[in-house]
Amino acid sequence: MIYYWIQLVITFMSSYYFSKKVPIDATITTKRRVSIFDCEGFRCMSNTRYISYMDFIRFKLTFKSKLFEETIKKGIIPVLASQKIIYKKPLKLWDTFTVTLRNEGWDNKWVYHSHIFKKDDTIYAKGYTKVAFWKKKEVQNMLEIIHKSGLTKEAKTPSKLILNIFNNDSQLLKPKTHNHLYIR
Repeated sequence: MIYYWIQLVITFMSSYYFSKKVPIDATITTKRRVSIFDCEGFRCMSNTRYISYMDFIRFKLTFKSKLFEETIKKGIIPVLASQKIIYKKPLKLWDTFTVTLRNEGWDNKWVYHSHIFKKDDTIYAKGYTKVAFWKKKEVQNMLEIIHKSGLTKEAKTPSKLILNIFNNDSQLLKPKTHNHLYIR
């Protein structure tokens, strides 16, 4: 866990202080290398590391844009509501790869992103996230945050494909009425 926080501090310092500012709907790419800390026993990048790299690139966009000043500095916190990832091929120790973050759209409550992991020109994994912003246990209006962060567009409606990925999330959280068999 300490590795995560060290990487987050590095992401903040390099993005906030040493990078050119970008609009919040920019597509950004970062180049990485699979390190020993990323691998599991078979010298492939652990599935949990993909999720961490998805966090880092979303934070990179936050720190490189006006979003940081309009949210985190004001006590408005990004909350990951849902994320999905599809693994196509494993990245191996010392592989160099890129992670690309693309804004897939937003409405008054959520912003949707895709994350593409590539080595050379081959996609190794693709992830999707649905994020809201909270302050004092209340979801904040995404359109207001977007306008204050410099974009004048109203809503950028995500494609039906993106919306369908997250369509049944709330159904999965509802309690089941079935009896379960518990094995001791």
